[in-house]
Amino acid sequence: MKYAELGKTGIHVSKICVGGMSFGRASEDFHLWTLDEEHTTAMIAHAIELGVNFIDTANVYSHGTSEEYIGKALKILGIARDQVVLASKVFFNEGALSKNAIDREIDGTLRRLGTDYLDLYQIHRFDYQTPVEETMETLDSLVKAGKVRAIGASAMYGYQFHNMQHVAEQNGWTLFSTMQNHYNLLYREDERELIPVCRQYGVSLIPYSPLAGGHLAHPGWTTDSKRSQTDKTLRSKYDQAMDDDLPIIDRVEKLAMKYAVSMTQIALAWQYAKGVTAPIVGATSVPHFDDAAAAMDFTITPEDIAYLEKLYVPHAVVGAI
Repeated sequence: MKYAELGKTGIHVSKICVGGMSFGRASEDFHLWTLDEEHTTAMIAHAIELGVNFIDTANVYSHGTSEEYIGKALKILGIARDQVVLASKVFFNEGALSKNAIDREIDGTLRRLGTDYLDLYQIHRFDYQTPVEETMETLDSLVKAGKVRAIGASAMYGYQFHNMQHVAEQNGWTLFSTMQNHYNLLYREDERELIPVCRQYGVSLIPYSPLAGGHLAHPGWTTDSKRSQTDKTLRSKYDQAMDDDLPIIDRVEKLAMKYAVSMTQIALAWQYAKGVTAPIVGATSVPHFDDAAAAMDFTITPEDIAYLEKLYVPHAVVGAI
């Protein structure tokens, strides 16, 4: 396993992050394809065996049961708290990013995870209702109180991220160290503004959906997997651009055949070549993690990158809403 620092935090993480959206109680109003407690524990155990130490979740994943299952798994496995980097998120809750909401939600997250601090606390989206100053001061207070070691942001527009960082700078508050944005071979809109702003501030990229919900891991568009058949969020993100994206998927497949590696390895190797620190891999079976880990030992050439990127066309913005 390879490791890297998150921003300038001194926190070192594996270059693969376990995506917690795969864990939790399945439900019609969230996801039907998530893993139960037993399988969550097995997945985390295998990830840790591979050297993965970075786990990301959110307060709303499976209505909080993702955090619960992860916390229980770490306890069952006897993993020392300082041996794992835990990240969670706040926004899709009553009050969004207001002071009252953040103060309430961090306590719920810590309780469900069974810990007294988070390594990384991220805002899940930009809050159009709460003053930026209120949000950034509240996040800073969590760092000062020892409840959070570092803070990060997720999908938003570049100007919004810049404004939040600027406000923190002006007031001497903690800046964001990570950006969990929507980024993969099928969705590259953040290359225009958000990613350059992240580079300006030395912020680490830890993108979600690095395999486009599985589209970049197999030929064609759909499979008979439970997620492919039932994930409404996946369809809303990608189906509108299917005709534009299928030729890109075909190129991923061709390159995988050329090098005798998996499509997953090609898609993640592209991410590393683009400077991503740790893509968040949402896996539902042990081989998924093995495949992702293998990507770190595979390097694609500049010619390969150009080949993979050539057919991309502008997409409707998804994520920064």
